[in-house]
Amino acid sequence: MAAALFGLAAVVFGRGEELAPLPPGATPTRLPAGEIDGDDVRDLRFQQALRGYRMEEVDWALDRLADALDRTGVERDGLLARVAELEAELAAVMREGVRSEGER
Repeated sequence: MAAALFGLAAVVFGRGEELAPLPPGATPTRLPAGEIDGDDVRDLRFQQALRGYRMEEVDWALDRLADALDRTGVERDGLLARVAELEAELAAVMREGVRSEGER
């Protein structure tokens, strides 16, 4: 009976092997190499350890960060569009200035 129980426990929980430790500075948590947006933060999942973390607190912090990233991204996109408008206006004014000087 004990052998059967041990066998069942070994199948369910493994045989006590451990994975090789991650190299220093490595993490199983992934983020994109490029720009990060709110959805990237919302999709983050961390490993839980025996002495882990309070999931509610981490989820709350990640939600706030994701919302802040989303707002910042919208603001950045608006500012980039405005810069493009101003550059186009400047180019038009510069062309008009060149034409005016050519007519003199």
